[in-house]
Amino acid sequence: MKNLILTTAALAVAGSMALADAHSVVRLGTEGAYPPYNFLNDDGEVDGFERALGDELCARAELTCEWVTNEWDSIIPNLVSGNYDVIIAGMSITDERDEVIDFSDNYTQPDPSAYLVTSEDVDLANAVIAAQTGTIQAAFVAGTGATLLEFATPDETVAAVKSGEADAVLADKAFLAPIAESDAEVMLLEQEELIGGGVGLGLRESDGELRDKFNAAIASMKADGTLNALIAEWGVGEQF
Repeated sequence: MKNLILTTAALAVAGSMALADAHSVVRLGTEGAYPPYNFLNDDGEVDGFERALGDELCARAELTCEWVTNEWDSIIPNLVSGNYDVIIAGMSITDERDEVIDFSDNYTQPDPSAYLVTSEDVDLANAVIAAQTGTIQAAFVAGTGATLLEFATPDETVAAVKSGEADAVLADKAFLAPIAESDAEVMLLEQEELIGGGVGLGLRESDGELRDKFNAAIASMKADGTLNALIAEWGVGEQF
């Protein structure tokens, strides 16, 4: 899953913000550009696995929620500054993020990352590999001998491969597999990378009561099989 590279500015903001005493409406922040986790449908509304999940979690926690979209590269700073109350955006639980925000329990298992290519004859060790800026895939590529080519959005990474600007895309398999199935120009390599640690809600560190409400709702969905049903429906990884 995705992993922001936190900036000094974000860290500074994190240290200076405080949580409001109560939430009359809980605002759920998502990217709206990473299907099947989250995307905007033809009506311009947030849709996907995390829309269905978020609505169900709010119902079980007896919370009134509304959806907000935010670009990926500023999604943590804007949570900390109070633009919304929860991040639900395919966000991996990582130690780096945990220094700035808090997390709910995970609502997906680790999902493998895959390579999307136009030819199976790609030498990944020496290739130009595209990844979305600030993701764990970008960090992974940067730690190899390959050349990292970063883009602001996931769609741009796919376009770079199709245009020949990059040799491969590294991203969540759940995101790339439908593209490979529907586009004859591209395919997935057999090689995969397991670099994510499961996805959870991101919350401000001082928002423990809200985190606990969501954790209880996540636990109830795991217990009654509702979460596994959504995972199967949207194809976002292994079931619990």
